[in-house]
Amino acid sequence: MERKPNITLSSLDLDRIESLLEKNNSQFPGRDALEAELDRADVLDPAEIPANVVTMNSTVRFTILEIAKTNTLTLVYPKDMDGSTDKVSIFAPVGIALLGLSVGDEFKMPSPTGQVTVRVDAIEFQPESAGELHR
Repeated sequence: MERKPNITLSSLDLDRIESLLEKNNSQFPGRDALEAELDRADVLDPAEIPANVVTMNSTVRFTILEIAKTNTLTLVYPKDMDGSTDKVSIFAPVGIALLGLSVGDEFKMPSPTGQVTVRVDAIEFQPESAGELHR
C-alpha cells in the first residue's frame, strides 16, 4: 500500500469541515475518505500554518504527471461553488485529496482512465499567509 503524504490542517478549517459533515448527514462520494483525512491530519492554529500548505480557500497549481497537464483551482466550501471551472469543493475527490498537502507532495487518485499521479506545484494564494486567519 502506498504511503500518503502527511497533511496539515488549520483548526478553523477542521472545525468548519466537521460542522459541515454534521449538518450534511447524507452520504456523498468521498465522505469516508474526507473523514479519514481529517482524522489523520496534524492540526495547527491558523497563525501557525506554513505558507506552502493547501488550506481552505487556497488557490493551488498542480500537475497531473502522466499527461503533464497543469491545473489551477481554488479549494472552497460547497456553498462557494458557483459553477466556475476554477473552483473545487472540499466534498469533491480532488478537493479531498488536495486539502492539507504541501508544495512538492504527490498523490495518486482515480480518474476516468485509471489512476493518475498529481503533484502540488505551488500555492498561488493562501488565506493564512495573507493574514486572513478568520475568513
